[in-house]
Order: sequence, then structure tokens, then C-alpha cells
Amino acid sequence: MTADFQDLRVRMVDGQLRTTDVTDDAILSAMLEIPREEFVPARRRPLAYIDEDIEIARGRPGRFLMRASPFAKLVQLAGVRPGDLVLDIGCGPGYSSAVLARIAGFVVALESDSALAGEAGSRLAALGCENVSVIEGPLPAGHAAQAPYDVILIEGAVDEVPAALTEQLKDGGRLVAVVGEGNSGRATLWLKEDGLVSSRPAFNAAVRPLDAFKRVPVFEF
Repeated sequence: MTADFQDLRVRMVDGQLRTTDVTDDAILSAMLEIPREEFVPARRRPLAYIDEDIEIARGRPGRFLMRASPFAKLVQLAGVRPGDLVLDIGCGPGYSSAVLARIAGFVVALESDSALAGEAGSRLAALGCENVSVIEGPLPAGHAAQAPYDVILIEGAVDEVPAALTEQLKDGGRLVAVVGEGNSGRATLWLKEDGLVSSRPAFNAAVRPLDAFKRVPVFEF
């Protein structure tokens, strides 16, 4: 039986987003439009709309496409607006960037894995996402060449946010990320105002970690 992906998208929005307080019409519309199944490995396409993280690259650690609900809530927390310049860190195969491209003015999609970056470029081009630029590079460094950004979104749990990223925010800019793993994860919003950066936790969120943002243990005597 062939999956009816359009019906599954509607079910995802109604059952996973609206029920978890995602109310932004632009986000809901974008996630109804973008074919999530095109951004997962072919063998996993029937599972593209389940309420779970989906493995997109094997390895130690592997990489995962974030569940729809925490992703949408992070985008909503960031308050992405038309005209915003967004840095999407850890874009994977490009799904998050495709959604953001429907909402923002321009998206810089940063990915450290060369294979995933290549997939993101081809898939975004196939969807006609002309307002996205895919950049390959280390995630914690961001992409200073196109800074400052209105919004920075980190696509996975982190131990901490490097100062290099908050430095790339415009005044009035927002950065969102999940700090901590598992049930201890907290979606957090950073705001830059008058050159100063403040943060506040917003909601609980359990998402897969991005290994590049793991805190390096410090040996103490």
C-alpha cells in the first residue's frame, strides 16, 4: 500500500503540532506544505510522519531528524518573521531549512557532514527553495561570513551555546536551542539587546544531542 503523504502531513499538524500549543499559522502552513518524506532515507519514508526522531545518518553518534513538535515549538519560540535572516545549525538533509525558508527571508543552512550537506543542497533545489544557502562547516563556529542573524536555530540538544554564536546575532536577534539531554532538556531562548545577551528557559524538550556541542571534560587535580 502506498502511503498518502499529504494525509499524513495533515495528521502530523493536527495531532502533533496543534495539540502541543503550536499556534503560529505560518509554521503550520509551512509544515503542511513541505514533503517531510523527501528528507528521510528511502527505506524510512513510510515513517516520515511518526512522532519520533528519525535516523538520517548512521554512525557514532548517529544523526536524527528532530520530531515535528519540538522543532515547530523551537521555531515558534524564535519568533521567525518574514524578512528575517536565519542561521539553521545542523540542518541535516535540509527539512528544517525548507520549513524556515517558507517563513523567513533567507536561510543559511549550516551542516558539518559533507554527505548530509550534499543531500540538503540537492533536495532544497528540487523543491525550489531559492532563499536557502547550504554551507558546510563546523557547527559550533556558526557562519560569521553572513552574520549578523535575526535568528539562530540549533537542530539538536547541546551542553552549552558557544559565545561565537551569540556574537553572530543582530541586536534584537534570537537564538533557540535545547540545553541538556533526555528529560532534563530545556528549550531556551537567548535575546540580544543593546549588545547584551540574556537567556530564559521556555519549555521541556527531549531531543537528540548534537555531538559537536558536547562539553569537553576538564581534568582537575
